Amino acid sequence: MRLAATRFFAVLFASLALAPALAHVLELPSKMGLSRDDYLTVQQIYRGWALLGIIVAAALMSSLLLAVTVRKRRREFVPALTGFLCMAGAQVVFWVFTFPVNQQTSDWTVLPQDWMALRAQWEYSHAAGAALHLVALVALLWSVLARPKSRLLAAGARQRDPVPHHNPTCR
Repeated sequence: MRLAATRFFAVLFASLALAPALAHVLELPSKMGLSRDDYLTVQQIYRGWALLGIIVAAALMSSLLLAVTVRKRRREFVPALTGFLCMAGAQVVFWVFTFPVNQQTSDWTVLPQDWMALRAQWEYSHAAGAALHLVALVALLWSVLARPKSRLLAAGARQRDPVPHHNPTCR
């Protein structure tokens, strides 16, 4: 039962972490053409999004726990580890590329001279993070689906006779 809960929470939190990442990707085409003032205004919608760090931390922890739990089951372990590493990679992208832009713009309350380059770095780093989150979710789903059939199901299948016996001499 613990393994089922671990699988469930790994997929749940990976899905929840992917949602805001995909929101950034879907907004990107429209936001790249905005004027300086419009872009600064639109960026204010992200106030409070730092709380999503809780979801990301839960996704990282639950996917790592899944990988550790299934480490002796290669078919499940490799995709679970891939999922964890992709989420960790998304964090590297965030802290190396996105967060410094947040710092330089005081969380988009001021726009420096090079704001267009900063905008591109911020938007495209979010897109890269979203791609990594998507691969992470797919890998975790793959891990969950790669699990062996339960012993109970396998035993039940052996007990049932799929072909009824027909004895032509008995009428």
